[in-house]
Amino acid sequence: MVNIRCEGLEAFIDTERGIISSVKIGEHTVCNDNCPLFIIRFRDKEGNKFYINSTEAQKKEFLENSFNFSSFPHSFSDVSVQVNARINDSIEWRIDVLSVPSDYAIEWIEFPKITLPRLIENDSLGGKILFPYNEGILVSNEKEFIRYDLEFPMSGATLTFPNMVSSQFIAYLFEDIGLYIGAHDKKRSFKCVDFYPYEEKIAIQMRLYSGVDYGQSFKSDFPIVWRTCGKDWKSAAEIYRKWFGENLPPRVVPISENKTLPEWYENSPLVVTYPVRGIHDMDEMKPNELFPYTNALPVLNMIKEKTSSRIMSLLMHWEGTAPWAPPYVWPPFGGEELFNEFRDKLHENGDLLGVYCSGFGYTLRSTLIESYNLEEKIRADGVLQGVCHSPENKPELGITCCPYQRYGYDICPSSEVGKKILNEAYSPLFNSGVDYAQILDQNHGGGQYLCYARDHGHPPMPGEWMTSNMQQLLTSWNNKAPDMIFGCESASAEPFIGNLLMSDNRYELNYRYGVAVPLYAYIYHEYVRNFMGNQVGCPFETTYDSLRYRLGYSFSIGDLMTLTLMPSGKLMTHWGTRDFENCPDMDLTLEFIKNMTSFYNGEGKKYLYSGKMSQQDEFTCEDFTMPMYEKKRILPRLLHSTWEDGDKTAYIVVNPENEDVDFSIGKDKYTVSPLDAILIIK
Repeated sequence: MVNIRCEGLEAFIDTERGIISSVKIGEHTVCNDNCPLFIIRFRDKEGNKFYINSTEAQKKEFLENSFNFSSFPHSFSDVSVQVNARINDSIEWRIDVLSVPSDYAIEWIEFPKITLPRLIENDSLGGKILFPYNEGILVSNEKEFIRYDLEFPMSGATLTFPNMVSSQFIAYLFEDIGLYIGAHDKKRSFKCVDFYPYEEKIAIQMRLYSGVDYGQSFKSDFPIVWRTCGKDWKSAAEIYRKWFGENLPPRVVPISENKTLPEWYENSPLVVTYPVRGIHDMDEMKPNELFPYTNALPVLNMIKEKTSSRIMSLLMHWEGTAPWAPPYVWPPFGGEELFNEFRDKLHENGDLLGVYCSGFGYTLRSTLIESYNLEEKIRADGVLQGVCHSPENKPELGITCCPYQRYGYDICPSSEVGKKILNEAYSPLFNSGVDYAQILDQNHGGGQYLCYARDHGHPPMPGEWMTSNMQQLLTSWNNKAPDMIFGCESASAEPFIGNLLMSDNRYELNYRYGVAVPLYAYIYHEYVRNFMGNQVGCPFETTYDSLRYRLGYSFSIGDLMTLTLMPSGKLMTHWGTRDFENCPDMDLTLEFIKNMTSFYNGEGKKYLYSGKMSQQDEFTCEDFTMPMYEKKRILPRLLHSTWEDGDKTAYIVVNPENEDVDFSIGKDKYTVSPLDAILIIK
């Protein structure tokens, strides 16, 4: 037995069995029996899967915090795995996999494996998981969380980094102490960061994709860091924020220093999104009351006047091809003349135009517009040479996150054919004069899909090349359209923040699985701002007018507010709803937005535009029960955020309700007026 320890943390290694037998975190001793130190998956050239793990090694050697495992079964007798644990204020784990047979390739390595107690709702001795999924989430019941065990073909929305998991860490928080587990990988290579039930416990998954060729070794050039943190989620987030600030990805600079931003970025426009065909995604795609495009101007101007806000009109179902049927979006529905007329009138009024696009799918057929069928074009243009290939090295149909809209393939943007398709499809958009394009809608976080092709110019196994390729492609798009801001669905994962400077951050999705926390804003807000999106998939019941609450949350963390319109001009509670009877209160909503806009343009801008969130937080207020479809949640009546202000803390408190609400900061009591916000410096 070998003990590896740092401050507040001790790991006990059973060298004979090849496992971490237990871990002591503060005063909590966690049994880790039957969980190998590592699991490695190989692929052969036919795509077959093979596994080895630390318990199977016939030879196990230990020397000064280094472990060597060798003589594995079957075809892997020559493979050796070297594990190193460097000790400072944390335990830094690294792994090398050497002497791989020439007919096999390392696909991924899960390392180091650890199990922890069941979560607090299921075990009185358990804790909570802080997970960088979407905006950020605290999970206290593992049964509510859906594990996605990644295989090919890959969905657009997965629990991978960089994807809907925006950061490379996870934390387990007891009532008195926490365990931080983070990959401090400057290259931001592709990973599965996840957790799942395992033998009446919770297994933490840190799966590293190798990005190597057949017969190649894998040598880790970054550590998996274990260290203790405080019981509060911000304590864990602070560890990662400090590392991120010292190791910024390409093009990422503080907003206050970013000279590439257009002037409207600072104005914090109100995003107003709506379709010009149909009323929802599974509707008949006939022109609605907001088409031609200029038909929307009266309602947009009314909203502008009543909110005193600059408007960004963000169009859905505007593509002249078929809605949500990438990659071809141009020309706009109804033709360029009608589209350009609307763009020019918006610009004359000082307002902005944005469009949704649908990322890297290659649509075979639209399920919304039956006439949209690219089967002949796919054959004629050799498209299959540029789509994602399976582990068997074959092009296969993909799994879209919205199969009721389209089906087809996933483009591999690392291939020359894939790059050509994407550049040709989006080049007209780059020259359109549009201010904002959510160009990677349905590519959550801005990442690309799995591809195992052997003739695309990338390694046959997923890995770091996926991240670097996306950074290069997006940078080329930024250079082609320097006056256009790009975004993706969900907040941009951290490698792409410098390219995707305003994205669709639908924090409310996290209430399906736990309680949302502003983790993304805490780490990244001083570098990027997002907007609250069209709220599709919102779990809040439509019989309760929750829109102002959701607006208040997004506003309080520095994101742009968003309204979704029905073709009639009424407010939708969120995109995708079929309940058109329970609409949000238009007058109260617009008054609330007006007050928030005034607050932003006044004392709030210093923090909400480019501020840095604070660890300090002594805020309390009365709770209420938020009606939700899956599970009702107990939430605070007020929304608040804390910001660094020299050696003081700035509290921004938002009241979405139509009455006074009291709150406390420490021992001091305050009241915030109806539909208003207040700033307090402590």
